[in-house]
Amino acid sequence: MEVVLADTLLSRCGDRAALLRALSAPLSAERAEALRLLLQRLAAGGPAAAGEAETLRRAAWEVALERCRPLLRGGEGAAAAGSAERLRAARGALRHCVQLCGAPLAARLARDALAELAAGGGAGAQEAAVEALVAAAPRLEEPELLSRCAAAALALLREEGRGRGGGGAGGRAAAAGAGRERGGAAARLGGAAGLGRRGAGRAGAAGAERPGGRAAEGLTERDGLCRKRARYLLKRALDLSGGQRAELRCAPDGGHEPTLFWWSAEKNEELLQFWETYILIMETLEGNQIHVIKPVLPKLNSLYELAISGDKGCWLFHPSWHVCIYRRMFESENKTLTKEGILHFLELYETKRLPNSFVFSEFVIGPLMDALSESSLYSRAPGQSIGACPPLGMRLQKFLATYLTLLPEEEKGSFLLKFIQKMTSRHWCAVPILFLSMALASIPACKVLGAEGLHALRDVLQCTMITHQILLRGAAQCYLLQTTMHLTDVEKVSFPEVSSFLLSLRPEESLRRDTLLWTELCSWLQVNDRCFRKSVTFDFEHQETSSLCQYVRSLVGEYLKTPASERENCFMPDWFEAKLVSTMILLAADVEQMKNKCSGKSNIEWIELEAFLNPLLDVLMKLGSNAYIPTLKADKSLQLLLKLLQTRWLKCSNAQDVLFFIWKSLVTPVESILEFVLRRLTTNELSTVGDLDRCDLYLALIPEIMNLCLKVNLKKVSPIKNFLSSLIHASIRNLQERNSEKELKLKDQIRKVASMASLAAVCEVMDGELKVHLESMPSVDALKKFISFSQFNEVLNKPSYLEEKNRYYYFHSLCEEKASQGWGKIVARYVRDQWICLRFVLNSFATLAQGCEETSVMSLSTAERSKEILQSALEALSVLPSDQVSPVFDCMKVLVPKLLDSSEALCIEAFDLAWKIISSLSNTQLIFWANLKAFVQFIFDTEVLAVAASAKGQAYTKIKEIIFKLIDLSTTKTGVFNVVLSHCCQSWIFPTLDERSALTNAFLNAGNYSELITEACVFGTVFRKDQRHIQDVHVFIENLGEKCAANVVTESTNRDDHFVRICAVKFLCLLDGSNILHKTFMEDIFIKLLDKDELVSRSRTRYYANSLQHRIKNRVWQTLLVLLPKLNQNFLCGTLDRVFQAGFSNNQASVKYFIEWIVILTLHKYPQFLDKFWDCFCYDEEKLKKSICTFLSVLAHFDIILQNTSEKKPALKKALIVVLQWCFSHNFSVRLYALIALKKIWGMCRMLHVEEFEALTPVIESSLQQVENMHGTGNARRNWQRIQDHFFFATFHPVEDYSLETIFYILPRLSELAEDEWISLSRFDRFTDIPLPAAFQWCHSRTELRELKPSDWAQQDMGSHLAEADSQTEWTDVQKKIIPWKNSSPSLDLEMTFQDRAAKLGKSNSRLIVVASLIDKPTNLGGLCRTSEIFGASALVVGSLHYIQDKQFQHLSVSAEQWLPLVEVKPSQLVDYLQQKKTEGYTIIGVEQTAKSFDLTEYCFPEKSLLLLGNEHEGIPANLIHHLDVCVEIPQQGIIRSLNVHVSGALLIWEYTRQQVINWTASYGATT
Repeated sequence: MEVVLADTLLSRCGDRAALLRALSAPLSAERAEALRLLLQRLAAGGPAAAGEAETLRRAAWEVALERCRPLLRGGEGAAAAGSAERLRAARGALRHCVQLCGAPLAARLARDALAELAAGGGAGAQEAAVEALVAAAPRLEEPELLSRCAAAALALLREEGRGRGGGGAGGRAAAAGAGRERGGAAARLGGAAGLGRRGAGRAGAAGAERPGGRAAEGLTERDGLCRKRARYLLKRALDLSGGQRAELRCAPDGGHEPTLFWWSAEKNEELLQFWETYILIMETLEGNQIHVIKPVLPKLNSLYELAISGDKGCWLFHPSWHVCIYRRMFESENKTLTKEGILHFLELYETKRLPNSFVFSEFVIGPLMDALSESSLYSRAPGQSIGACPPLGMRLQKFLATYLTLLPEEEKGSFLLKFIQKMTSRHWCAVPILFLSMALASIPACKVLGAEGLHALRDVLQCTMITHQILLRGAAQCYLLQTTMHLTDVEKVSFPEVSSFLLSLRPEESLRRDTLLWTELCSWLQVNDRCFRKSVTFDFEHQETSSLCQYVRSLVGEYLKTPASERENCFMPDWFEAKLVSTMILLAADVEQMKNKCSGKSNIEWIELEAFLNPLLDVLMKLGSNAYIPTLKADKSLQLLLKLLQTRWLKCSNAQDVLFFIWKSLVTPVESILEFVLRRLTTNELSTVGDLDRCDLYLALIPEIMNLCLKVNLKKVSPIKNFLSSLIHASIRNLQERNSEKELKLKDQIRKVASMASLAAVCEVMDGELKVHLESMPSVDALKKFISFSQFNEVLNKPSYLEEKNRYYYFHSLCEEKASQGWGKIVARYVRDQWICLRFVLNSFATLAQGCEETSVMSLSTAERSKEILQSALEALSVLPSDQVSPVFDCMKVLVPKLLDSSEALCIEAFDLAWKIISSLSNTQLIFWANLKAFVQFIFDTEVLAVAASAKGQAYTKIKEIIFKLIDLSTTKTGVFNVVLSHCCQSWIFPTLDERSALTNAFLNAGNYSELITEACVFGTVFRKDQRHIQDVHVFIENLGEKCAANVVTESTNRDDHFVRICAVKFLCLLDGSNILHKTFMEDIFIKLLDKDELVSRSRTRYYANSLQHRIKNRVWQTLLVLLPKLNQNFLCGTLDRVFQAGFSNNQASVKYFIEWIVILTLHKYPQFLDKFWDCFCYDEEKLKKSICTFLSVLAHFDIILQNTSEKKPALKKALIVVLQWCFSHNFSVRLYALIALKKIWGMCRMLHVEEFEALTPVIESSLQQVENMHGTGNARRNWQRIQDHFFFATFHPVEDYSLETIFYILPRLSELAEDEWISLSRFDRFTDIPLPAAFQWCHSRTELRELKPSDWAQQDMGSHLAEADSQTEWTDVQKKIIPWKNSSPSLDLEMTFQDRAAKLGKSNSRLIVVASLIDKPTNLGGLCRTSEIFGASALVVGSLHYIQDKQFQHLSVSAEQWLPLVEVKPSQLVDYLQQKKTEGYTIIGVEQTAKSFDLTEYCFPEKSLLLLGNEHEGIPANLIHHLDVCVEIPQQGIIRSLNVHVSGALLIWEYTRQQVINWTASYGATT
C-alpha cells in the first residue's frame, strides 16, 4: 500500500523536485522514510521529460550531499534524533539519489569517501565513507576510480578479518549498514558483494583472496540468506576472473596449503570446470532433498581429481572449499543426507590418497565428530542381516586407520589426543561412543599417546557412559582398553597411571580374568615390562624404568602402611585402593606365570606372588592375637582379603593356576581372621554408626571364607562351625540383654544392630547351597527358637544423646551427625534382618511350633500364628524402604498358602500391597529387578497358585488380574514378562517341590493359568525406530561372541521381548502328547489361540503389513504350527473347520503361508480330512474371491498331501475338477495360482497314467504350453515365471522344512515380515532357562531354503533402466534449480522490510502486476504467490493480507510472500484500483473466455501489464469485464472447459515473462 500511495502522490504533484526539497528539511525519521520511498519510485519510474529530468537530478544531488551525507556523518541534528530507522532510510535515499543522478554523483561520492578513509578520522566518519562507497560503487564508470574503490573495500575487509569483533571500521565496511540481528557473517558478505561487484577482478592480486574467504565462510552459515549472498559473491568473482582471464596469484597464508582463491589464464577452462561443478553441488544441497542430491554426489569425486595435483601430490585448491560441502551436508535437517555426507567423506581416504591438510584434521575433530554423535546414523543398510556391523561403523574403522597412516608422525599423537578429548566434551549416546571406541581400537599399533592421552581415555570411561545400556557400555570399555594397549607409548606413562586407568574398567562389565581381553592385557604388560616410565611416588632404586613386580610389591607395602595420626577413625577406608591392589596382584601374577610358560619352566615356584601376599598375610595372622593393630590397617587388610576371595567365582584350570595358589595362601590365617571378626562383632568394639560399615565387611567375609575352605582345605570347616556357633550365642545374648539405664546409649543400640545383622548373615549362609550341614549344630536350634519367639518389626529407638548432640565427644561428631540424619535407615536394616532370620525359620519348619515346647504364645493354632505373622509382614511392607522388602516377600510366599482358605481377604491385601510396591519401583532401575524377582517368586509360587486355583475364589481372580497388569507393565518396561514367564515355566515343567508342598503335579498350574502361556505366545510390541536400532546393536555385539569380553562378563538378563515367545515355545516343545495333562493343556492353548486370531480379524478386517494386528496373527499361527504335531486326530477333526475359516480372512502374506502350511501338514498326516477341504471350494464366489488363492496354494503341494494315501486317483480327479474351473477366473492372480496348482496336479496324473483324463489331455497341455510361451508387452509372462520361482512353490517342502528355524526365522524373512519379528536359532540356544531335550530334532532347516532371498512374485516391475541408472558412478544429467544470480544482487540493507527487500532483489524492473483479489482459496493464492515471485512480478494484489497467515497458503508459497510485494485491494475497491492503474499507463488484461478474447499464443503483452484473475467458480464478474482493455484465453484441446485459476495465471505470467522480462534482463545484464 505504501507503493500505491507514493505513486499516487508523485502522479498528482506538479513539481517533484520541490516535493523532494520540502521533505528533506528537516530530515526527521518519518520524512526520511517518505523521502526514501519517493526516490525509489522515481528511480524505478523510467525516463522523464528532458527538463524535468534535469530538475530532479539537481534536487537529488542536493539531497544526497546536503542532507543524507551530513546525517550519516553524524551532523545536523543526528544526535537529537539519530534513530536507527532514520539512518536506515538515509542510506536507502542516498543509493536512490545515485540511481537518479548516475555516474557524476557516484564519482563525487566515491572521491569524497576515499579521501575521508585516507584521512582516518573517527568511527563515524569512516562509517559514513563506507556507506558512500556502497551507494556509489554500482554506478562508477571510471576504471581508475573503480579500482581504487575496490582496493579500499578489500583492504577494509582484511582489517575486519584481523580484528574481528573489535568494532572497527573494517567490520562496518563489510557490513555496510546491514542488520545486526542477522549476524556478522551475513552483514560482511553483503558489504563485500556490494563493493566488489564491478571491481573484484580489477583490484589486483593483493585483494583477490578476501572475497573468496568471505564466501567460504558464508557458504556454511545457518542463515539461508547469508549462504545465498556467499554464492552470489563467489559467482561474481568467478564471472569477473573468467571473463577477464585475470592472473591472480597470491602467496599462501602459510604452511603447505594453497591460497584460498586464485586464477590463471592458462588454466581458465579447468578452473571454470571446477567452480561450475562446485557451485552446482552447493546449490543442489540447498534443496535438502536426497533424491535430487544423491545423483550429484559422484561429482564430488571429480572435484577431488581437479583439486589435487597428480605429479606434486598437493592441493591446488584450498581444502576448505571441500569442507564447506560436507559441513552443509552434516548440518542438514535431512538425516539421510547427513549420513550420505559422512559415508562419502569417510570413503575418501579408502579410495583416494589425499594430501595432508590441517583443515581436514580440524574438520574431523570438529564438525565430523559432532555429526557422528547422532545414533540414528549407525543403522543397518537395506539388505544387511540383523547383527551385521552398520556401514558407518565399518567405514569409521577403515577411515581412522587409513587417515592416521597418512598423517606425519609428529602429528599423530596430537590428532588422536584431540579426537579422544572430543569424546569427553559432551555426553555421548551409547551407540556412537561404542563405534567410535571400536574405530580407535582398529587403528594399527603405534606409540603415540602419553599420560595425557591415557587420562583422556579414562575420562571417557568415567564421564560419558554412566547411563548407557550395560552390554554396550561394557563393549565400549573393552575397545577403549584395546585402544590403550595399541596406541600408548609405555615409555611416557607410569604404572600408577596405567593401574588408575584399569580401575576405571568395571570387572562386571568388561575386564575380568576369564576373558581373552585379560589375556591380551597380560601379554601387553609382559612385552612392555621394564619399559614403563618410573613413577614419582615410587622409588625403584633410582632406575629410569620400573617393572610390574616392583610396582606391585611397592603398591602392597604402601597400601598396608598406616599413618600414626589415623590410628582410630570412625569411617571405613574407601574401597578404591583395595580394588586397585587386588587387580594389580592378579595381573602381576598372571604376567609372571606367562613369563614362566614362555621360558619353558614346568614347576612354578610363585616367588613373586609370595612377595605380593606376604605383607597381607603378616597382618592377617596378627589380627586374632594383636589387639593393638590400628583399625585402619585391619580394615584395609580385610578389604583386600575380601577382594581376593571374591575371585572364587572365576575359573581355576588346575592346581598350577595362580588363583589356586592365592586361595591356598589365604587359607592359612583363617583362624586368626575368624577370631578377630568374632571379637569385633560380639564385644563392645563396634560402637559408632561408622562401625556398621565394618560390620558389613566382617559379615561379607564369612560366606567367602567358608567357600574358600570347602574348595581348598576341608580341615578348616570345623573352626568355622565353632565360629558360627559362638557368633550365634553371643548375638542372641546381646539381643536378649535388657538395658537397665533410662537413657539409651548409641553403642548399645549399635551392638544390637550388629548382632541382628550377624544372625541374618548366619541364616543366609545356611540358606545357601553349601555342601556342609550346619543345621545339626545345637546353636542353630537356639537360633530357631529365639526367632520363633521374637517380636516381629521390633524397632530401635534413637539414642537420647543423639538428640542432645553430645558435645563431649568431638572426635565422633561426624559419626553422630550421620546417625542423626539416617537413624531411620539403621532401623529399617534392623527390621529387614529380622525377616531374613524368619525366612530361614519358615523354610526350615512346616510350622513354627515344631520342636518347641508349648508356651502361652505357641498355644495358638498354626493358622492363627501364621495370620499374625502375615499381618506383621504387611506392616513391614508399609514401613520398610522398597529396596529391603524381598525377605518379607519370601516369608509371605510360605504363609499365604496356609491362609488362603481361612483368611482370603488378608491374602488379597498382601497381593495388592506387594503389587503397589513393585509398580512404584518401575522407574527405579537399580532395585526394581531384584524386588520383581522376589515378588514373582511370592505371587507365582507353585503352592500359592495351586491353592488359589483349587478354591477358584477372589484370590484366583486377583492373581489373574496381576498377570495382565504385569503384561501391561512389560509393554513399557521391557523384561518384566520375561521374569514372570521364565519362573512359571521352570516351576511347572521342572518342579522342585519341598516337603511342605502337598501338590502332586505342578503342571496343573499351567492349565489353571493358561492365559499366561497364551499371552506369551503372541507377546511383543511394535518398537520405535530408535528402540529397534539399539536392539540391532545389541545383537551385533552378541554375535561377536568371546571376541568381545562384555559378552562373557555381563550377566545375561534375557530381557529382550523375543525371549518371552522363545520361553513359551520351548515350554510347548517339551510337552508330551501322550501325557493327559499335557494333552489337555495343549488343546486348550490351541483353542485360545484360534479365538485370539478370530478376535483380531473381527476387530479390524483390513490391517497394514507389520502392524501390531499383523504381528499378533503371525505369532498365533507360528505357535499353532509348533503345537500341530502333538495334537491327535479327534481334536483336529473338531478344529480343522476353524482353520479353514481363518483361510477365508483377508490375511497378509506371512499369515497366509502359515495357514496353508498347517492345512498341508494336517492333510498329509490325516488324508481322510480331504472331504472337509473340498468343501472350502463350494462357497459362493463373493466369499472365495479374496481367499481362493490360499486353498489353491495348498493344492500346489498336492503331491505331499497324498504321500500317505494309497487311493490317489480319486483325489487327483477331484483336485483336477476343482482347479480347472478356477483357471478361467476373471482375476489374473487367481488364474496364476490355479495354473501353478494345475501344473502340479497334471504332472502327478501323468506319472500315475490316469486314463480317465485322456480326453482332457489336449486342452490341459495346450493351456500349460500357452502360458509357458506367453507373449506380450505386459507383466503376464514375468509374473508366471515369478510365481513358479517363488520359494513357497519352488523350494519350500512342508514336511522336510518343518523346524523352529523355518517357522520363526526363514519364513518370516522370506515373506518380508519386519526384521524384529525374525527369531534366529541362536537366540533359542542363548535362552538357557528352559533347555530343549538333546533328542529334539526340529531345529534346523534345509540349506536350500536357508540360502534363499526374499522375493514376491506379485511385485510390479520397477523398470530395469532405473536400476542401471542408479548404479552409475556419475549421472550424465542432474536436477539443477534455476538461480538467475546475474539479475539479482544480495540486499545491501538487511533491516529493510520484506517489500523493500523484494524490490532490491532486482524485481522492481518488472512492470507486471498480478491481481488476485477475486480469488478466495488460500491454496490458489499461495501457488500464485510462489509463481509471481519466481517470475519476478512487481506485485501481487490480494483481497486480504490475512491470507498470508493461513497454513495452506504458506505450505504452497514456501516463503515467497517474504520476497514479493503484496498489496491489499478488496474486491469492492477493484474498480477504483483498475482505473488508477490505467492512468499510470497499465493495460488491464483479463484472464477470461469472452466473445472477443485473444488467443494467448497470438497476444503480445505490453511492458506495463496488469493481469486480472477471476474467481475459482464465477470467473471475472460482468461489471469488471467492462473495465478491461483486453481479455486473453488459453487455447484448449480437451473437453473440460476451464483450468484451475492458479494454473491459468501461471501460464500467462510465464508468457509475459517470455516476451518481456527475459529480453529486458538480458539487455540489462549486458549493460552492467
